[in-house]
Amino acid sequence: MEKANVSTLPRLPLSTIWMLSFGFLGVQMAFSLQSSNMGRIFQTLGADPTRLGFFFILPPLAGMVVQPLVGKYSDKTWMPKLGRRLPYLLIGAIVAIIVMALLPNSGSFGFSTVMGLWFGAITILFMDLSSNVAMQPFKMMVGDMVNEEQKGYAYSVQSFLSNTGSVLASIFPFLLTAFGVANVAPDGEVPQSVIISFYVGAVILVICSLITVLKVKEYTPEEYALYHGISADAATENVGMFKLLARAPKIFWTITIVQFFCWMGFQYLWTYGTGAVAANVWHVADPASSAYQAAGNWFGILSAVQAIAAVLWSLVLTKVPNDKHKPAYALSLLFGAIGFASIFFVHTQGALIVSFILIGIAWAGMMAYPFILLTNGLEAAGEGAHMGTFLGLFNGSICLPQIVASVASFAIFPLLGSSFPMMLLLSGIFLVLGALAVSLIKEAKIN
Repeated sequence: MEKANVSTLPRLPLSTIWMLSFGFLGVQMAFSLQSSNMGRIFQTLGADPTRLGFFFILPPLAGMVVQPLVGKYSDKTWMPKLGRRLPYLLIGAIVAIIVMALLPNSGSFGFSTVMGLWFGAITILFMDLSSNVAMQPFKMMVGDMVNEEQKGYAYSVQSFLSNTGSVLASIFPFLLTAFGVANVAPDGEVPQSVIISFYVGAVILVICSLITVLKVKEYTPEEYALYHGISADAATENVGMFKLLARAPKIFWTITIVQFFCWMGFQYLWTYGTGAVAANVWHVADPASSAYQAAGNWFGILSAVQAIAAVLWSLVLTKVPNDKHKPAYALSLLFGAIGFASIFFVHTQGALIVSFILIGIAWAGMMAYPFILLTNGLEAAGEGAHMGTFLGLFNGSICLPQIVASVASFAIFPLLGSSFPMMLLLSGIFLVLGALAVSLIKEAKIN
């Protein structure tokens, strides 16, 4: 495709940049409740720890299918009262709310252990489908509406808000337990502290999503074409996703390599994190025990520590100049690698806080830099007309490594002595490889 001359997007008020991503707080809270409690929920329902990876295959598989479709169809959508991306946000949020009420109750409907696990797995699938539909519009709107100069700030704001949602999601079970809500339940049922946390998350998701829908006005198709230097032919070009993938700029693929190692590492955190904390600090493995559930609550607090660190590091990243993005990205990942590896050696609650601060730094970098670098690269390649589709396809760089990690865990977990802490040591190695791979990225400049 011939490159277009890219016009300069207007400078946005800071309030508009914040409103573009405000709903992400609610969506990320839903996602974090899911990711931080999945291992705990399925082990409570009776899942075999050596087969735990199976339940973590479905969510990224759903994302690989849904996000490219959301991108492709939203590129061509225009509703005068809602816009291009916001209709998909609303649909995803509505479905997510329903599923958030069902998931933590998987063990409360009188199902057998097998049926409870299958109900939970299917509910997780729909949870991730809806979260993906709701999440993708926020990343796309920043690419649509924010100029190169402000894009680093905008994605760092998005990282800040998403991690604020993660903080809220992570601390709710702990706080509810402190206020006297039951943190243990009969065999096969999820504790009330987790169930109520999901209900609160659903309410916050509604409020935050509505704020973005009511406060943001997307550019009309004519404005969008003008600001992105899109010709009439390019605006109406109908090209399949596989053809677009074949002409993706080189930066798309080099960032994908970095993403592969990073998301492999974080997938094992979500799968084995609670078990690692229970094994190293509480020295228990029985999910029905009060000690294991206490470890689950502490893992929630550590996830909140991770999110708070990511919030603070996101604010640091807003100050990083454009020509320093790559070094800041690599440094963030190296900090995370140290955090993951240290979990293997730590046997006290307090020391784990340091580990998760370092992991939070890596998470902040992962939430900002891939999208800053990619959207600038797509603009420079003249692909602004297909921004949503490319961002949807890029989600494969998040979902595929999670699937690979989950499938590989069937062999790796037994090979490493069925040790939860060893899986997180492996995560540290993956993030070192990710940091080294940042050197492969060649940043593109918008003309």
